[in-house]
Amino acid sequence: MATKYETLAQSFAALIEQGTLRAGDRLPSVRDVVATRGLSPSTVFEAYYLLEARGLVSARPRSGYFVNARPERREEPQAMHPTAGQQAVAINDVVMAVLGTVRDRRVVPLGSAFPDPALFPLERLARGMGTAMRRLDPSQLLENLAPGNPDLRHQIALRGLAQGVPSSVDEIVITSGAMEALSLSLQAVTRPGDVVAIESPAFYGCLQVLERLRLRAVEVATHPRLGVQLDSLEQVLQHHPVKACWFMPTFQNPLGALMPVDKKQALVALLARHRVPLIEDDVYAELYFGAQRPPPAKAFDREGWVMHCGSFSKSLAPGYRVGWVSAGRFAREVERLKLMGTLAVAVPSQLAVLHFLKHGAYDRHLRRLRDALAARQERALRAIAQHLPAGTRVTRPEGGYFVWVELPEGVDAMALHHAALARHISLAPGHLFSADRRFTRHIRLNVGHPRPEQSDAAIKALGRLVSALPGQHIPFTAAKGART
Repeated sequence: MATKYETLAQSFAALIEQGTLRAGDRLPSVRDVVATRGLSPSTVFEAYYLLEARGLVSARPRSGYFVNARPERREEPQAMHPTAGQQAVAINDVVMAVLGTVRDRRVVPLGSAFPDPALFPLERLARGMGTAMRRLDPSQLLENLAPGNPDLRHQIALRGLAQGVPSSVDEIVITSGAMEALSLSLQAVTRPGDVVAIESPAFYGCLQVLERLRLRAVEVATHPRLGVQLDSLEQVLQHHPVKACWFMPTFQNPLGALMPVDKKQALVALLARHRVPLIEDDVYAELYFGAQRPPPAKAFDREGWVMHCGSFSKSLAPGYRVGWVSAGRFAREVERLKLMGTLAVAVPSQLAVLHFLKHGAYDRHLRRLRDALAARQERALRAIAQHLPAGTRVTRPEGGYFVWVELPEGVDAMALHHAALARHISLAPGHLFSADRRFTRHIRLNVGHPRPEQSDAAIKALGRLVSALPGQHIPFTAAKGART
């Protein structure tokens, strides 16, 4: 639920977006808004501070807040039609070689998969872990084995209920991050050689799991703003023996796409008719910029075909590796696989997250995190519009911290990766996001990790590099022994 100041800020942002408030227009005074809307002065100031952080308005001493001039808005990338057939996946060497640079602190992490650690309450989490471990009754240690700490599963179920997902505690399994949840879900419903439907472009972590499990991929057309295209999925289901779908309907990585609510409902109904499980990767859902969290596809699941996977790594506790899956009809099989594999998530990590959910004002933290990420995205989009050359297209997601950039014709993303890395700037080239590596002039940029001033300078440098690169092509060979 949005706060009063977030709702007020959203209403002014909408007026700016629509053009009702134009560059140079003065926002109503704090006194006027207090009088007309019945809000407190502090609420109005918080709303105006948020608009200023997002780059939409600027304060002028003793004059008020004024709408900023908006840079030219870039068009969104074009949807691409994926390869029609099934494909074996061999992407891991490329991913590990390219992303092995993100650990270097000298590198501006536009290619990172993680948000800025400074945005998270790590000290408070550590204190909570210490408190919970000191109070732990040793006889309770066995309670934390798979399916996981019962109180933590209860807290996850309560948050799901508030989001329209009436999951039973019994179908929730705590996992070592979302990647284990997704991998276990896939193992529960497939065997080597089976076909899995994925998005196009797809998260490279998904491709790595398919490669490890020796599964075949068939790609589904995915709109850069609206997500999976259901007509394309229907064609795939009719022509291929799909055993599972791995989709990210909310703030998809790398696009940032958000499927409309009615499309999510139709997606669940379509897959239920075909009796095909949906593995829903929902790790970015808490990072929405609007007034309300978008409901997951799981909210429309009435038959247990949706395996809803989440994590606290992107919203609260990076590095603690606490994820979960609400696995529906497949819960017992997922639990069995967890016990056969890693047995349990570390007790301190489970208890630290549980303590914060109970006592740490999680929703207040999320509001601050969302405000920071929205402001950083707005600033990065302004820099992209200002510095990248004509012909560049970019997504404008409603949440998360990635943008997907389509470079002008003739620019090779892998060449840009090498040139940027030589200047201590990382990025994720589009080659990583499909089984056939066909997104050769696309890049994914993380706008939530670099500090804003770092991001501005790095994007400006990328603009100069892109302008110098058209027509060049650097062949890529994965380095032996490379590691992320």
